[in-house]
Amino acid sequence: MCFRLGLKPNFLTGVSLVSSIVCGIYFWKGEILWGVFWMLISSLTDMLDGATARAGNIGTVFGGILDHVSDRYGEFFILAGITLSGTVHPGWGLFALFGMIIASYTRAAAESMGKIENCAVGIMGRLEKFILIIIGSILEWYFPVGKWPLGGWLELALIVVGVTSLITAVQRLVYAKKVLGNRRE
Repeated sequence: MCFRLGLKPNFLTGVSLVSSIVCGIYFWKGEILWGVFWMLISSLTDMLDGATARAGNIGTVFGGILDHVSDRYGEFFILAGITLSGTVHPGWGLFALFGMIIASYTRAAAESMGKIENCAVGIMGRLEKFILIIIGSILEWYFPVGKWPLGGWLELALIVVGVTSLITAVQRLVYAKKVLGNRRE
């Protein structure tokens, strides 16, 4: 559909990145529902950029790199906004951010250095992590619980995102070891 409308994949990647920045600003300002709205826009356009490239057979290696780098920037802006909002303990925001980045880095290293065609394995991908953050945000807005031992719903979502991201990184390392064996450089 986007291809027929003349929307290019790199344009959609740019929209996704800008939406992530706007999302982070709204979270930072404490406007959780607007943050969720822009997070949904970012996620939608992030899914559409690759689908458009495949549908139109116009994907490029640079476009793939741009998409991956923009995704990391987007994750940073969203999680920085949540962390700076004061809604969550800063340590948990950093924990989730580190987990998401290291899971992505592990995949990128396995695919580029190990020449593994696809290392997108693990218990949770980026979209699922964003869904958790969205659910945690909505619960935080509509059903605030104050500060129980692990904080509120959004903080709990970030803890789960951090833990599952680290598990995903380990799963990717194990998968890479299995595929690569003792292959030399």
